Amino acid sequence: MERRLYIATDDIIRAGKVTDVYFVRTKQILERKGLSNVKVKAEFSTYSLPKNYRWAVFTGLEEVLKLLEGLPINVWAMPEGTIYREMEPVMVIEGSYAEFCVYETAVLGILRHSTSIATKAARCKKLAGDKLVVFFGLRALHPAIAPMADRAAYIGGCDGVSGVYSSEVLGLKPIGTMPHALIVVFGDQVKAWKAFDEVMPPDVPRICLCDTFYDERIESLMAAEALKDRLYGVRLDTPSSRRGNFLKIVREVRWALDLAGYRHVKIIVSGGIDEEEIKQLRDYVDGFGIGTAIACPPPVDMSMDVVEVYDEVSGKWVPRSKRGKLPGMKQVYRCKECFSDFVVPWGREVSRCSKCGGEVVPLLKKFMEEGQIVERLPTVSEIRSYVLEQLKKVEL
Repeated sequence: MERRLYIATDDIIRAGKVTDVYFVRTKQILERKGLSNVKVKAEFSTYSLPKNYRWAVFTGLEEVLKLLEGLPINVWAMPEGTIYREMEPVMVIEGSYAEFCVYETAVLGILRHSTSIATKAARCKKLAGDKLVVFFGLRALHPAIAPMADRAAYIGGCDGVSGVYSSEVLGLKPIGTMPHALIVVFGDQVKAWKAFDEVMPPDVPRICLCDTFYDERIESLMAAEALKDRLYGVRLDTPSSRRGNFLKIVREVRWALDLAGYRHVKIIVSGGIDEEEIKQLRDYVDGFGIGTAIACPPPVDMSMDVVEVYDEVSGKWVPRSKRGKLPGMKQVYRCKECFSDFVVPWGREVSRCSKCGGEVVPLLKKFMEEGQIVERLPTVSEIRSYVLEQLKKVEL
């Protein structure tokens, strides 16, 4: 059958075919040299975060566990959605290296991409505070990964996503307003807004796009006059070539709406919104539609490194790693009070925080035993709530 989209299916990925060729060659060499049963502990960590980042949001664990399910391995990990810092292990795989080496490429791809999107979403939500943040970034990505991107953005803290398929896969109700194309086709803003109001069901907020043909202030007042109390808000998506000082435009629109008696009308902004724009506008708008900044974020680097090898002769695990990486499996303890973290060799107990004396808890726990998932996997909404609680305790 002729290929229509250049994508790998679930079956292809689970078969270990989405891998770098040197892992296939490594497996062949280990098998030929009688080393296919050598057991290792391989650690996943981030040794360097993007510039000015202090933390990242560990995302993608559920997909990784489903990918590795059935292999004769054990997996320890931080719960999905955990905020972590540099040089902290987020996941450890134990088993014969030859059994899982071909999956390193796919596992890292899942974790790095999901974590990068969720981390950027969390940063945007942290800056936006109680203001609405909606992910509009699917048009910046290959459609095959739309559910992953919507999931990661929502986990990171976005209040909603626009993807229709996400309602089926993730159970998230898609959020969206209207495109400029609708207004251009009608050739008349008011006719387009009224058509939207007439056709859309009552549970869809009436948010009018107000920057297509005329000035934003003029179109916002036109929308308010056309829909009156039914108007929930206006969306300003002014292109950068016509934007000028966006903050002044927003303040002008707010002033005009209030002066005309439309204080109930909210202002949503979109179009090239990133962290700086959020900081500038958050005191004057009610919500943000963010696309490319979250969809194509600074990448959170992550690597897999063997840190222990099992010695059959002595029957002991031997710490071993390449230079630049810390050998030995590790545990991460977190203080419940001050949110400080402590990385220690596996098996070493830590009961109290050395900084504030508060209670500490271990972050890595066993999620897979001999290929079987042994922990309940939380829903996407539960993970998001976990992230939002942690965001209260960290600074950007």
